[in-house]
Amino acid sequence: MKWRTGRKSENIEDKRSARIPGGAAGIGGIGLLAILLISMFMGVDPSQVLQNDQDSSGTANQQSQLTEEQLNQSTEFVSLVLGDTEATWNDIFKDELGRAYIDPKLVLFTGAVQSACGQASASVGPFYCPGDQKVYLDLDFLNELQEKLGAPGDFAQAYVIAHEVGHHVQTLVGTMEYADTIREKASESEANKLSVAVELQADCYAGVWANRASHQDLILESGDLDEGLNAASAVGDDRLQKQAQGYVVPDSFTHGTSAQRVEWFRTGLESGKMEACNCPQLPAIA
Repeated sequence: MKWRTGRKSENIEDKRSARIPGGAAGIGGIGLLAILLISMFMGVDPSQVLQNDQDSSGTANQQSQLTEEQLNQSTEFVSLVLGDTEATWNDIFKDELGRAYIDPKLVLFTGAVQSACGQASASVGPFYCPGDQKVYLDLDFLNELQEKLGAPGDFAQAYVIAHEVGHHVQTLVGTMEYADTIREKASESEANKLSVAVELQADCYAGVWANRASHQDLILESGDLDEGLNAASAVGDDRLQKQAQGYVVPDSFTHGTSAQRVEWFRTGLESGKMEACNCPQLPAIA
């Protein structure tokens, strides 16, 4: 990935040095990896997986495993990607919806963080909280994406951010509120299907961003799109469950299969239009 301009977002909140009382940073080993694999890319209802440690003494956030240089590079990269999503979605909302786009905040944290959706351990992966309209990201996850999930490359990392911003788009247009209302009355199986639809639409919105960005600030290089498609495939429910527990349970899927995630990301990528991301289970966007 290369940039025509270096416009960075000013909507970054750095809470990496914050102290989280009763922090949820104590999960480790196999348990942490399993939670990371199954719970990443939340967006729908983070409170269902946000971890709460009952250590009343309080704990400081864990130290990042990245070097200072790596942290600085990652912070700059995140700021550039977020800035580009802001430009892209501002244009889309104006052109396609005739309304203003409200930029989300992106919170950087290490170890654990407090959000309007509850207290979160870094083990849940990146997530979006509708309650405060913020994306939460531990920079170490970007390294985890490459080292443990087999999705290397800067565009794969950009896909992660764009996916969470996709959930913000859903919040602004009312999709998240609709899904939450329906889910309360639905069976577990039907609620899971609805969650899959929400996640696949966010993948599609990430593809819409990639399409528009490639015509604006972002210059896609050879292999970039493959990185994004590989990242979408890497976080399919079937692949994650197989990796975490050795078998898959389709009725428990909440994010979609690898094939579905690739398909919906590609749909947005090829069309560049919000309307291409309409899902049968969700309200249509004109």
